[in-house]
Amino acid sequence: MEPALIGTRLASAAIGPLLKKLLVSEGPGAGLVRKDAEVRLSGLVSFRGEKRTLTEKDVRKLAATLVERSRRGDGEPPFPADETEAVTDALAANLLALGDLDMDDVQAVRLGHRDLARRLRAAAPAPDGLSTDSVLYLETMTEWACLHILEFFTSRSTFIARSLVEQTRAQAELLAKMDEVIRRTPPAETRDEAFERRYLAHLAKKHGRLTIYGVDLHHSPDEWPLDTAYLSLEATGGEGAPEAPGRQREQPSVRADLALARHDKVLLRGLAGSGKTTLVQWLTVSAAATGDRAGGMAYLRGRVPFVLPLRTLTRHGERLPSPDRFLSAAGCPLTPPEGWTDRVLAAGRGLVLVDGIDEIPEAERGRARDWLRDLLGAYEGNRWLVTSRPTAVRDDWLAPDGFTELTLAPMARAEVATFVRRWHKAAGPDAAVYEQPLLDSLRTAEHVAQLATNPLMCGLICALHRDRRGFLPRGRKALYEAALSLLLSRRDRERDMGAPTGLVLDEAPQIQLIQRLAYWLTLNGRTQMDRAHAASIVTEAVPAVPEASAYPPDQVFTHLLHRSGLLREPTADTVEFVHRTFQDHLAAKALVDHWDIGVLVRHAADDQWEDVIRMAVGHARPRECAEILEELLKAADVSRDHRVRTRLILLAATALDHATELSPEIRGEVLRRTGEVIPPRTPMEARRLAEVGPLVLKLLGAPEELTGGEAFHSVTTATHITADAALVYLARFTRHPDLQVRSQLIWSWYRFDARSYAEEIVANLDQSDLIITVNDDAQAHELIRLGLRPPLLEIGDKVSDDRVSALLAWCDPSYLVLIREDGRPAVPSSAGLSRLEYLELCLFGSSLETALKGLVFSGLTRLRLVLIDRQPLALLVEAFPSLREIALENGSTDDLDLSPLAALPHLTMVEVASGHATGVEHLPPHVEVTAL
Repeated sequence: MEPALIGTRLASAAIGPLLKKLLVSEGPGAGLVRKDAEVRLSGLVSFRGEKRTLTEKDVRKLAATLVERSRRGDGEPPFPADETEAVTDALAANLLALGDLDMDDVQAVRLGHRDLARRLRAAAPAPDGLSTDSVLYLETMTEWACLHILEFFTSRSTFIARSLVEQTRAQAELLAKMDEVIRRTPPAETRDEAFERRYLAHLAKKHGRLTIYGVDLHHSPDEWPLDTAYLSLEATGGEGAPEAPGRQREQPSVRADLALARHDKVLLRGLAGSGKTTLVQWLTVSAAATGDRAGGMAYLRGRVPFVLPLRTLTRHGERLPSPDRFLSAAGCPLTPPEGWTDRVLAAGRGLVLVDGIDEIPEAERGRARDWLRDLLGAYEGNRWLVTSRPTAVRDDWLAPDGFTELTLAPMARAEVATFVRRWHKAAGPDAAVYEQPLLDSLRTAEHVAQLATNPLMCGLICALHRDRRGFLPRGRKALYEAALSLLLSRRDRERDMGAPTGLVLDEAPQIQLIQRLAYWLTLNGRTQMDRAHAASIVTEAVPAVPEASAYPPDQVFTHLLHRSGLLREPTADTVEFVHRTFQDHLAAKALVDHWDIGVLVRHAADDQWEDVIRMAVGHARPRECAEILEELLKAADVSRDHRVRTRLILLAATALDHATELSPEIRGEVLRRTGEVIPPRTPMEARRLAEVGPLVLKLLGAPEELTGGEAFHSVTTATHITADAALVYLARFTRHPDLQVRSQLIWSWYRFDARSYAEEIVANLDQSDLIITVNDDAQAHELIRLGLRPPLLEIGDKVSDDRVSALLAWCDPSYLVLIREDGRPAVPSSAGLSRLEYLELCLFGSSLETALKGLVFSGLTRLRLVLIDRQPLALLVEAFPSLREIALENGSTDDLDLSPLAALPHLTMVEVASGHATGVEHLPPHVEVTAL
């Protein structure tokens, strides 16, 4: 029976006074202070304490009256009549329990009538022998009584005052607790800063060391500091870059690690082992550095790197991560504050490094691009680098999203020499005697020089040259076989390692087992696999390898994983090869051993299989080699895709150099078909042809046989082949009438030996309208040594200040482009420059005040200024009083104030490339603003 139903039988006006007898009356005030004790319910009831007016017998009479009156009325009685006495006793006991509760009236009201009734029933003796109806009646009657009692409490004069005091105390306690929580929980900004310091320190430690292949011989360290090991390479491309006034369209060369200083989004292509991942490490460590950043890397200050190797993120086919999962998906053990990644990217402070588009299956690359586009659409102002092998995605794959496409150039001879010297220095004093003989071999042995085009191959050559005491194997296949022998059998033996894994296996059985892993990875388009799956493949193969079958399969797998030098564990549950080219080499061997020629041909159009097919030709016997090449040409014939058809023909041509023996008829047919795609017609075709090597030089046309476009693309191909034979071909184009052809010749200087290229190419160039680009001191020295005085000159940041002064004083150009970084002066005061009419300044990390300090160019009429940060343009008025035309490019998001330019009396044209510009209204009416 609900209290409301009880109320229909009991009139409140009659019953209220009965229940009020249970409570004593209080005077005004909050009742905070009493002489004896704190005011509790026991002091408020009328059957306890000094103010007792009722006895327990009186309380029972009151309960009997309530029971009797509630039974009146029509309808069925609420409980059996014979239980009236027991119900009355139980109700009286509940009411008497009011004096036993340890609480005051305010606390009782806070409980509510139902909870208060439960407290009374719990404090009173449990009724014994009552029927279900009686128990229900007792519960509802107690609740109804508590409802009236609480009503009495709220009407007492002390209740309101007491409630206010309780609220004040509770609020004070809550405020104190909140203050303590705030004290113990720093603001989000403080948490972000603290975590960011930990995160950057973690990245610096994780990526701050580099394994240069082959240095781990004879107790030499297998890792060394990245700042010592890193070799800055060049990247070419950037066709979409803005053109300077009066300059021809170009494919400029830029230091790969400075590409993001000029372009906020870069797709960087490079061959296997060309240094893409090492570049990602270098950018990460440079951004994480706490002190000064050397070598022009100051533009990364304040950037937060996110390293996202796609092969790791998608090894199980899972979705690519959202920003809140960047760290966990990439294996970072740190847990960022909630929303930290979003805040970093939303503020435009991120450096997002997406490594290895080519290392995921082709079918997944479209999904990766959609993922990347979603990120680009959500976050602006960040820097983005995506790496890939050259042919993994088409030319314009990310062009609609604003990406500049660059390609890592092969290592020039000077870079190879630098690498060799650093390698031998890191390898220890015993290696010093082999340094110069290897440098001599790289200059005189063409087959060795052709292989030394990227850091991986250079490391292999250095290791094998030292290990063989100054002798190198011939050819790529022989080189890899020598490397496998070194790693699988000789390294541990020569280091007296014994059998650290409890077993000893020769080279051949290890290759047989490991190539099973390479075969599975290649066949499935992967570079990583689950550790358990790798172990199962080895376990399945062990019984067929007699030497290995004597050991437990799990022990064999552990040996291969930890001692072969070919495998590594990027995470605790995954396995991969130390470099993709080892996987390709061994997969090719497995395919030839099983003679799966159909598999080879079916994957011939897949860029991930290019090296596999080349190496398969090297592993194959003459008849098998001929069959592979014939099948490639047949596949090209039936393909309707011109790109695929050309690619297959070039693949066959590239594979020729790997064949140890081949019939003249097959070789001749491959060369004839190669002639069908020569001369190249696009920059990409030119680069693909260059991958064939010096062989293609014999097929490229003569200058008089080619149109301007064909000549340009043919020269592009030749300039990507860093061999002495290329100089002979390029020398035929030095007087070509097409400016684009001659520009390609001068831009490619850095790929060759500075002296030989200067003597054979630069010295004979027709300089009409040609901008001579000087990238380093060696090139500047050669211009002066050969007596060349180009009127149009571009000087890169690698040229030292002293050499800039000497070169400008020597040439006194009329057209000058200067790239300066890290606070260096723009033009030395001793340069002279009496003929200068056009000047382009590219200031990365340098202030305008430092760059122009003490300089006045009274005759200069045209200026182009490229800035990274906001600079005071008032300095231009003093330095260039005769300016007529000015072009400004501002990389900062701050406003570019043009109003100081109003002080230039001869100014007629302003071109601005900037996010925001103000002060246009202050320019004189005759000044034409052509772009904003």
